[in-house]
Amino acid sequence: MKPHRFRLPARRPRRRRPLGPPGRFLPRTLRARLTAGLLVLLVLASTVVGLVTICELQRFLVAQVDQQLTRSGGRYALSLEHPGQSGDTRAQSVGTLGVRLKNGRITAAGVVDGDPDDRAFGGPDDRPAFGQRESAQFAALRVGGPPVALHLDGLGAYRLVAQAGKDGDVLVTGLPLEPVDSTVHKLLVVELAVFGALFAVTAAAGTFWVRLTLRPLDRVARTAEQVSALPLASGEVALDTRVPDQDPSTEVGRVGVALNRMLGHVEHALAQRQAVEERLRAFAADASHELRTPLAAIRGHAELALRRSEQAPEPVRHSLRRIEAESLRMGAIVEDLLLLARLDAGRPLAAAEADLSRLALDCVGDARAAGPDHTWQLELPEEPVQVTGDEDRLRQVVTNLLANARSHTPPGTRVTLGLRSEPHAVVLTVADTGPGIPPDLLPHVFERFVRGDRARSRATGSTGLGLAIVHAVATAHGGSVRVDSAPGRTVFELRVPDARRGSG
Repeated sequence: MKPHRFRLPARRPRRRRPLGPPGRFLPRTLRARLTAGLLVLLVLASTVVGLVTICELQRFLVAQVDQQLTRSGGRYALSLEHPGQSGDTRAQSVGTLGVRLKNGRITAAGVVDGDPDDRAFGGPDDRPAFGQRESAQFAALRVGGPPVALHLDGLGAYRLVAQAGKDGDVLVTGLPLEPVDSTVHKLLVVELAVFGALFAVTAAAGTFWVRLTLRPLDRVARTAEQVSALPLASGEVALDTRVPDQDPSTEVGRVGVALNRMLGHVEHALAQRQAVEERLRAFAADASHELRTPLAAIRGHAELALRRSEQAPEPVRHSLRRIEAESLRMGAIVEDLLLLARLDAGRPLAAAEADLSRLALDCVGDARAAGPDHTWQLELPEEPVQVTGDEDRLRQVVTNLLANARSHTPPGTRVTLGLRSEPHAVVLTVADTGPGIPPDLLPHVFERFVRGDRARSRATGSTGLGLAIVHAVATAHGGSVRVDSAPGRTVFELRVPDARRGSG
């Protein structure tokens, strides 16, 4: 038994909000992405190194300030009320702060500013005025505790330590952090300058190195582009392009080996296809040529028998007429196949002056006689239209297009043959108001033995080769043919180039 196939119900896709074009702000090429990635890594590494360096330097400098505070032992704060007990206060560092607290209130405060009056503390600049907030901050310091960083109005950031005094008071000594901040700022400026120069040099060197490294990949891409530009659809193709990089120890080399192997398979397949097509063309040409003689003999004997069939019964005469008609039809098929074989073989067509205006008049007249139940119209420019080409084959093309419109449209259909000149070509159109070509048949209308009548009825006499001949003759003239079809209107457009015409 044939196993059953079960299909799960399709999941309804989620509606996502549009995020804009993907990769809009990202580099698109592999070279740009590698370079950008290298620079991003460099920026991250430089940032981490810079932050770690600055943090460690700041921690080291703050530790040195704390050591100075510990060594000072509150001597400067003690000298505020007992001058001379702590030695020369000018030995203290500029910016040293001393504060004495009694019962949580400031009894004395001074700052070393490097002036001569630091020894006697007689200058007004040596005695800062602190408010209640600073008094509360000083009182909150733990006696004998570790140094604490505070921001003091008018003085800036300080590192403070509290110690017990001789008179039951609290001595607060502080050193400014401005030298630490200045040193860290200078280091930050130096790092930004160094890292900026390093970034610029790395960007240039990285771009050059990535470009140099990706050269083999560029050669693979160029080879693929060259192969993609070759006309592989038909005809003999010389596929001798190969990737020069075939080192299996590298990624690009492995890609090159695989691509070369694939190109070899494609070349072999194309050669086999070309050989088969040439054998088929030769067979079609030989068979068509050989069938012409027996068909002519059959038609001749049928005509001779019909001339002397007065005494023959009616069924015999009917059979003879059918033999003659079918031999004529088969002869037309053989001639079409022989023409296609010659065009496939690349045999040149005649090149002479062809009056397309006169040709269009004749073809429409013949079509009107063959299809009187259709409405035939002709749209020609005032001036005669001439082109260099094979007039007999162009006449056959126009006849086939008109016959195709007559055969596949109902009576009463309007068929219009139009002709116009363009700067480098002549354009001939055949438009009808019929039911149109089925969408599934439209891409294949110019293939051989493709017929709109799927039942292959003999009523219309179609062989399925008319439009194939139109396409082959147009291609042989260096032109093209296309079709646009919809219910109510079908247009075939034949374009034949003419080098004599200027750019207009």
